[in-house]
Amino acid sequence: MLVRDPNSAKFLIIRFSSFGDVVQTLSVPSAIKETYPNAEIHWITRKDMAPLLKNHPNIQRIWEFDRKAGLSGLIKLCLQMRKEGFTHIYDAHNNMRSRVISWILRPLGILGVGPKFIRRSIRRWKRLLLFKFRINTFEMPFNGQRDLLEPLQPWGISRRAPAAPQIFPSEESFHKAREVLGHYAGSVALAPSAAFFLKRWPKEYWQELILLCPDQRFVLLGGPEDSFIEDIKAAAPERVLNLAGKCSLQVSSSVVGLSAALISNDTGLLHVAEQLGQKTIALMGPAPFGFPSRPSTRILEIELKCRPCSKHGQGPCVNKFKYHQCLVDITPQQVAMELKQLLQRNQP
Repeated sequence: MLVRDPNSAKFLIIRFSSFGDVVQTLSVPSAIKETYPNAEIHWITRKDMAPLLKNHPNIQRIWEFDRKAGLSGLIKLCLQMRKEGFTHIYDAHNNMRSRVISWILRPLGILGVGPKFIRRSIRRWKRLLLFKFRINTFEMPFNGQRDLLEPLQPWGISRRAPAAPQIFPSEESFHKAREVLGHYAGSVALAPSAAFFLKRWPKEYWQELILLCPDQRFVLLGGPEDSFIEDIKAAAPERVLNLAGKCSLQVSSSVVGLSAALISNDTGLLHVAEQLGQKTIALMGPAPFGFPSRPSTRILEIELKCRPCSKHGQGPCVNKFKYHQCLVDITPQQVAMELKQLLQRNQP
């Protein structure tokens, strides 16, 4: 095993997906560098997530895994990685693929031989207590980046998120963002979608928010499957630009960076805004583990006994008195007022 000075250690971060989780994990390389300033940091991720990592000054190499390559492709990639002589491996994903990597890179790990290793706990018992028995033993408030950094404390790494920015879209992606935005650069970006319906603020609320801000232009972001976003644009088509499905992840990130602020459901673009240090309003509903981490974000939420009700907001809604109350009770008037205050902040 290659022996290295602690200050020039060689780290491997394992995080394949998803969009929001990868973006939150982007704080880890900089946190490592604070303790190990001369460390070399590698990261293995899914091929479609790799562009999010590019240009990060504290990531020296990105290993891209193509899901089409299957298990044999992953093993082949791991055999190449074995030649790197990693001194520290952080499994920030904790799934079967990440375990395969750790088995190949640490074949004698069970004997304590090989690179230092930490696997982020999924905390299954705590989740069972929370979602099944309504007993919350998690540290409050929920904080996504803290939960990713906390496992690294045995290596002397702080659980405090490094200052933004921690995502670095390329100049090319900013150029493309300026092209698609045109005169909408500097508008307020909206992210009305989310992986699960129960994490979405109601469509008609987005429409009403736009109408409550008659002097403001808006840019709508989402995926190609988010056809409902066109209905939101219809509230005021003369001052709303719909970019849903028209931008890559990097270009969407650049759009957020070129906006005056972002209003978002609990979804990946929320974390992009945080990692850019962008002014953000987060509409937080049923899920606990993607909570914002930075003071630049204003969190809007409704305290309810039934909340949080599921890991990802996949449902069903368990509120016996009012369906989807955790988001329905956040009113467009409240969000419009928060937006006005947010845009006025730091203005001369």
